[in-house]
Amino acid sequence: MIYQTFAELYDELFDPAMYQQWLDFVRREIPDQNGQLLELACGTGRLGVLLAQDGYHVTGLDLSDNMLALAQAHADEAQVTLPLLQGDMLDLSEIGTFDAVTCFADSFCYLPDIETVQKAFTQVASHLTQDGKFLFDVITPHQTDDIYPGYMYNYRDDERAFMWTSYAGEEPHSAEHDLSFFIYNEHKESFDEVSELHHERTYDLPAYQQALAAAGFSHVRVMADFGRQTPDDQTTRWFFECQK
Repeated sequence: MIYQTFAELYDELFDPAMYQQWLDFVRREIPDQNGQLLELACGTGRLGVLLAQDGYHVTGLDLSDNMLALAQAHADEAQVTLPLLQGDMLDLSEIGTFDAVTCFADSFCYLPDIETVQKAFTQVASHLTQDGKFLFDVITPHQTDDIYPGYMYNYRDDERAFMWTSYAGEEPHSAEHDLSFFIYNEHKESFDEVSELHHERTYDLPAYQQALAAAGFSHVRVMADFGRQTPDDQTTRWFFECQK
C-alpha cells in the first residue's frame, strides 16, 4: 500500500511539461509511426499514453506493478491501446523485437554501475531491428556534482506535503534523493509519512559511448535540451539517438 500511495503521489507531482518535451523529441527522431515502439521504464504511462494518442504503436515495460496499474488506468481513461509488460530491462528475453526503444527520465541512472548499464544497452540492442533507433536520456555529472547537492523542493496543500532533499552520493557522479510525503489522516487527525531514498549515478560521456559501442551501437548522436541543442559543460541531461 505504501508503494501504491507513493506511485500515485509521484504521478501527481511530476511536471507534465516534461512528457510533452519527450514526445516532441520522439516525433523528431522517429517520424515514422508505423513500427513497434517499446518504452522501457514506462512508469505511470503518461508518456506512453501521449505516444499512443499521437499514433505510435507503443508497448510499455516497467518493473513496478504499482506503476503499471496506474499506467493501465491512464490508458483506460484516455481510451488508447497501450500494452503493458511487467519486466526487468536487464532481461528482455521474454519479449519480441521492436523498431524503436525509448527510455527517459534518466532511468538508466538508477542502475548500480556502468557494467549494469552496458548490460541494459545490450538487451536493447538484441531486441531492436537492424535499422531501429534507441532513444534515451541520462543526467550529466554537472547535474549530480553541481546542481543536486543541497537541492531542496517543498510542497504543501491542505491534505498533503512533500519534501525533496538531495545530497552528493558516495560514488563519483552520484546523488541521494530523500523523498518524503505527508498525507493527512482524518481518523488520526495527523499526517502519515511515506518516504523513499533514491540513488542516482551517472558517468562521463566517454563511458556511455564505450558502453553503447560494446553493446553493438555504431552510430551514436548526443544532444542537449531534448535534442534541440549541442551539449556543453552546463548541460544537465544528455539525450542519445543510437543505431546499430
